[in-house]
Amino acid sequence: MSTLQVLTLLLALSMALHIGCAAAFTAWRGGTRPALALLIGGSAAGTACALYLAGVSAYN
Repeated sequence: MSTLQVLTLLLALSMALHIGCAAAFTAWRGGTRPALALLIGGSAAGTACALYLAGVSAYN
């Protein structure tokens, strides 16, 4: 892997983590239990990462 590919992958993982944390925090502040908010955040992070990787694979 080239340096650009590694940096792009790290950027994608960082964005997925930020999206997941924001979703979990929003769900928690909305009144859900912390365990459910964590599941919601994990789902959002997984979806964001999967969408990014699907876009990259379609581009190549």
